[in-house]
Amino acid sequence: MSVLVGQKAPVFKAAAVINGGEIVPEFSLEQYLGKKYVLFFFYPADFSAVCPTELLAFQRLSEEFEKRNVAVVGCSGDSQFVHQKWLSTPVKEGGIEGVQYPLVADPSKTIMQNYDVLAGDYLYSDNGEVAFRGPAMAYRGSFLIDKEGTVRHQVVNDLPLSRSTEETLRMIDALQHFEEYGEACPIDWHQGDKGIK
Repeated sequence: MSVLVGQKAPVFKAAAVINGGEIVPEFSLEQYLGKKYVLFFFYPADFSAVCPTELLAFQRLSEEFEKRNVAVVGCSGDSQFVHQKWLSTPVKEGGIEGVQYPLVADPSKTIMQNYDVLAGDYLYSDNGEVAFRGPAMAYRGSFLIDKEGTVRHQVVNDLPLSRSTEETLRMIDALQHFEEYGEACPIDWHQGDKGIK
């Protein structure tokens, strides 16, 4: 597993669904450079059991992210058309209707590979044949990217282990506290606590 903390976030251009249903052919995180922090997160699959709980939770916190000047962007191996269908499906039917932040399509698994969150790996035979071993979907990876495009925090969970919205916000607050005051944040630090010079 690669550690991307301290490095520039891998660049990509890919199809995405924005504003709850509009498909754009070339979405990129570069549009946020110099303007916003980015929470870029991966999830295993659309129309699954656990994933909607995460995507809907991030949407419910949209005001908190906006207050912190954070753009939330999701990504899975599903196509933009599957994303669009999922976004138009009511929550009571397993959909995520109401989610407004962008969902990036990565059916080639290239973005997952570049962020090193692809569950499984490619096997190459002596005669040049390629096979894939594993579920071929994204682990639950989250990457906090600063305004300069540098990854400042990452966490990657196995497929059955969901993430914490509280911890996600805490890490954003810690990064912004450090940037504003130059103070490191000790264990279990929360917004309003003292930092360490």
